[in-house]
Amino acid sequence: MRDGDPLRIDLPPAVSAVLSTLREAGAEAALVGGSVRDLVRGDRPADWDVATSAPPEDVAAQFPGATWENPFGTVTVRDAAGGPGIEVTTYRVEGGYRDRRRPDEVRWGKSLTDDLARRDFTINAMAWLPDDIAPGSGRLVDPYGGAADLEAGLLRAVGDPDERFAEDALRLLRAVRLATRFDLRLDPATEVAIVANASDAAGLSGERVRDELMRTLAAPHPPSPAFELMERLGLLAVLLPELAALRGVPQAKRLAGDALDHSLRTADALPSEDPVLRLAGLLHDIGKATTLADGHFIHHDRDGALLAEQVLARLRAPRAEITRVGRLVRHHMFTYTKDWTDAAVRRFIRRVGVDLLPDLFDLREADDVASGVEEPPEGWRELRERVAAVVNDPLEAQHLAITGDDLVAQLRIPPGPAIGQLLAALLEAVIDDPTLNSREQLLALARAMASA
Repeated sequence: MRDGDPLRIDLPPAVSAVLSTLREAGAEAALVGGSVRDLVRGDRPADWDVATSAPPEDVAAQFPGATWENPFGTVTVRDAAGGPGIEVTTYRVEGGYRDRRRPDEVRWGKSLTDDLARRDFTINAMAWLPDDIAPGSGRLVDPYGGAADLEAGLLRAVGDPDERFAEDALRLLRAVRLATRFDLRLDPATEVAIVANASDAAGLSGERVRDELMRTLAAPHPPSPAFELMERLGLLAVLLPELAALRGVPQAKRLAGDALDHSLRTADALPSEDPVLRLAGLLHDIGKATTLADGHFIHHDRDGALLAEQVLARLRAPRAEITRVGRLVRHHMFTYTKDWTDAAVRRFIRRVGVDLLPDLFDLREADDVASGVEEPPEGWRELRERVAAVVNDPLEAQHLAITGDDLVAQLRIPPGPAIGQLLAALLEAVIDDPTLNSREQLLALARAMASA
């Protein structure tokens, strides 16, 4: 398929209505960007983006309830049927990128070709322009050869790649995601420009880097090729130096490779539906680079948890995400032996946290897969079964059949540290023997403890 070729599309009614309304008002309107890329590839787009020659105030006036909330001419048109909104952006020409993220100046344009010229890669610089022949009929607008690049399996920057990356350094990372998502090789000039400009990625905000990384980790395919490409292009050392430091750290694993290879395999073995868990797999051994001594990694789980939290804080990750990943890294080296009592299993649950257990077992399984271990000698699969059998036993002070107020009233001990100490001792007793968790037995036990 080439520029000007006819292309028939089965448009969603809401998208067809937006295009028709704009055209009836005398404006040019076209599908652009990723939606056209997906259509050319034969995929159904997840999102439909529209560009138009109409200025944003005219677009907003055509659609009741539409919102215009940014200075870049993007109006969100609400779907009357309750579907996702459709973004309609006015053709624009941009000038200067002093902050290497946002254009210094945005001017509304009238040319679709000029609008496509400001986009990052040729595969994203295509448009579909409807005609009046029949519903869904139109032609491909592809001035930069994006369709041919898709056919050739090539990712190429629009125009001068150095200029494109100078406009927005996030495009360096986006190139990696797109190349690995669509199994494309980098155009030589584009690759040279990425390597030359890789250091500029250090100036990106943590939020933008995290968002791009999470899109990579949420993709349905294994994420390791993306991080290997980042390493080859010099981006990994800039954005995730703690992870890059694992290259060359030896591993005593059945599968060949160093600590970075193992970490990437671990992320691959985790589900794409949970990109945060994949992130934990990627970072689970991050402490090995700083703890290697005499062939051992003493406390790499403890040090790695701190490092992982620092990395995610730098990426401005949500606090819940930082805590979840840090806890997983901290506890991933748990050991289990078959002689554990049920009380030991309960204490393991209490130490790790009930909420973390499913993730922790999934991470451990992925760690084993990445190590080439089929039947782990630690027997943690048996531990998972034993955990399920006792996880509903009393494990916290709030699970006790009495409260601190009961102890104050019955033992006539004033509120204070002594009550807390008694509750902690009672909980330990109940963890050892859950049958003790009745009001009468706990009060009797508390009296004995207080007398002692």
